[in-house]
Amino acid sequence: MSHIAIDARIINSSTGRYVERLINYLEQIDHENTYTVLVPTKDKDFYTPTNPNFTIQTIDFANYSFGEQLGFKKYLDELGADLVHFCMPQQPILYQGRHVTTFHDLTLLNTYNSDKNWFVFHAKQLVGRFVFHRVCASSDRILTPTWTVKHELEAFHPKIEHKTVVTYEAADKLQAGKVTPYDTPFKRYLLYVGQQSDYKNIKRLGDAHQKLLETHPDLGLILVGRMNKSAEMTKAYFDKNEYKNIHFTGFVEDDQRDWLFENCAAYVFPSLMEGFGLPPLEAMQYDAPVVSSNASCMPEVLGDAAHYFTPTDTDDIARAVNDVLTNDALREELISKGKVQREKYSWRKMAEETLAQYRIALE
Repeated sequence: MSHIAIDARIINSSTGRYVERLINYLEQIDHENTYTVLVPTKDKDFYTPTNPNFTIQTIDFANYSFGEQLGFKKYLDELGADLVHFCMPQQPILYQGRHVTTFHDLTLLNTYNSDKNWFVFHAKQLVGRFVFHRVCASSDRILTPTWTVKHELEAFHPKIEHKTVVTYEAADKLQAGKVTPYDTPFKRYLLYVGQQSDYKNIKRLGDAHQKLLETHPDLGLILVGRMNKSAEMTKAYFDKNEYKNIHFTGFVEDDQRDWLFENCAAYVFPSLMEGFGLPPLEAMQYDAPVVSSNASCMPEVLGDAAHYFTPTDTDDIARAVNDVLTNDALREELISKGKVQREKYSWRKMAEETLAQYRIALE
C-alpha cells in the first residue's frame, strides 16, 4: 500500500473536469492505496470522497508564486507521500520526491492573450519555459491528453519519450438527461461553449457568422461562458463592428447549457490550439453536429465525426458551417458518427491508465 497525493488545486477551473473525473474513478478502482487530495480552501466542499482511503486537505499556494515554490515544497516534504501527482506543470521545482505530472497543453508558451498585461504575461511565459523544462526533467512519469501534446512536449524537451504517456480524456452527460430550457432569442443558432481567450479564435467565428447572415438572416450565434475580461473584449469587438444576432449568455447552469447543446443547429469550435478540446466531444454527447477547426489535436480527437475548416480563414469557417446548415444528409451523418466517436473515450479508462503510471513510478 502506498500513499499518493494528488495536487488538485485546479479542480474548480476550466481544466478541473479532468481532475474531478480522475479522482472519481480512482475511488472506484483503487481500494489498496491511500490518497490525499489537495484543494484550495475555497473548494474544500467541491468534491466529497466516498472511498475511506481518500481524504481532502486544503492548501492555498498560487500558481507560479514564491509560496508555491517554498511553502508548497515544505508542505509536501512534511506530508511524506510516496508519490505526488501534479495535475498541472505548476509545482515546486525543487521537490525531490517521486512525482507524476500532467501536461494538458503548451498554450502558455505558444500564445499571447490580449486580456492580460503584456509585460506580466511574457514574464510568466519566461518563467513557464524554465518550469516546464525543469518539470520534464524531474518527473518520473509524464501524462498528456493527446499524441499532439506528447509530440509538442518532446520537441520542447527532447529525450523524454521513454516516460511520456498519452491518457485520453473523455466526455459524459453531467445532468444525466435533466435539462432546463434556455430563453434564447433565436429559433436557430450556432453554439460555442468555453473560454474566449485569443487562441480560442472567437472573433473570427463572429466574422464568419456575419457572412452567414447573408444567406441565413435569422441565424443566431450563442456564446456560453463567464463574462470575464476576454469575453468583454470579444463583445466590444462585435459591438464596434455592429454585428447582429450574437448573444453572450454569461454563466449558465449545466442543465441550461445542456439544453443549448441539444437544440443548436451546429456546435462550432474554431480554436487555434488545444490540448484535447473537450467541448466538441461534449457536444457529441448531446447529438449536436460538430463543425471544427482542423488545427492542433482536433482531427486526432474528433476523427471523421466533425466537419472541418481552416480556422484562420473566415470564408472557410462560413463555408463549413453552411455545409452543415444546408445539407441534411451531412448533418445526420455527423450526428451518427459523433455517437460512435464519443464512445471511444472513457474517463474510467483514463483513470485506469493513470493508476498504471502511478505503479510504474512507485517501482
